[in-house]
Amino acid sequence: MDLGLKDRTGIVVGGSRGIGKAIALALADEGMNLVIAARNPQRLDDTVKEIAASSGTTITGIACDVRDREQVDAMVENAVAQLGSLNVLINSGSAPGGSSTATGYIETIVDEDLLEDFNIKYLGALRCSRASIPHLQRAGWGRIINISGLNARIAGNLSGGARNGSLVHLTKTLANQLGRDGITVNCIHPGITRTERTPALLEARGQRSGQSAVDVENSDYAKGSPRSNAIGRMVDASEIAHLATFLCSDKAWSVTGEVIAADGGGSNAVYY
Repeated sequence: MDLGLKDRTGIVVGGSRGIGKAIALALADEGMNLVIAARNPQRLDDTVKEIAASSGTTITGIACDVRDREQVDAMVENAVAQLGSLNVLINSGSAPGGSSTATGYIETIVDEDLLEDFNIKYLGALRCSRASIPHLQRAGWGRIINISGLNARIAGNLSGGARNGSLVHLTKTLANQLGRDGITVNCIHPGITRTERTPALLEARGQRSGQSAVDVENSDYAKGSPRSNAIGRMVDASEIAHLATFLCSDKAWSVTGEVIAADGGGSNAVYY
């Protein structure tokens, strides 16, 4: 199936590792030319070299901290100057480790941690979108994909739930504002997802509990274990990337303002 992405251009924010990197790989495989933005220059450089070697498309990296509006604005302008245009923005930036910085019972929450989480995840996506939208409008064909998370639908994580829920609101608002400009905006909620960091995380958890990494993943208490979702296994980052790639494609014009969970059916909730 021709997804209509060959020679399109995009920015993948948070694309040096994890789900963002998987999305960058998938888009490059479809023939897109990309700028990858991330905070860590060395990891960014390594990822750019890896994707460029496997794809044959133009892949460059720009170090950027999404907490800083001036850096974001400069990154987008630099990216467009290199790419010549902009068609796709992937907002996949998150707090280090991909987890919320403010977790636990309410009496333990530190305001500054909560604000930091919002500054990176929600305001970071807002800043990147604000800087990118004029270029998407100029191209007359655009896609914005916000990578959020299932904490938006699950009570308990005050920081992760609130910041991810705010991305849903941003998604719907931008979809309504930009649809007539030829731009769709959608949100993906990953659950526990296998990335390059998963083996080390499972190993560390196993060392604390006296189990092997395999036992940790398969235990009743391990989030993402075969018992915790409908498909009986942890979702891989590449599977999130396949979904994001479709939403970026010419085949997904009718889908905008939507939130799609990609957790292997981990929730029993019914949504109308």
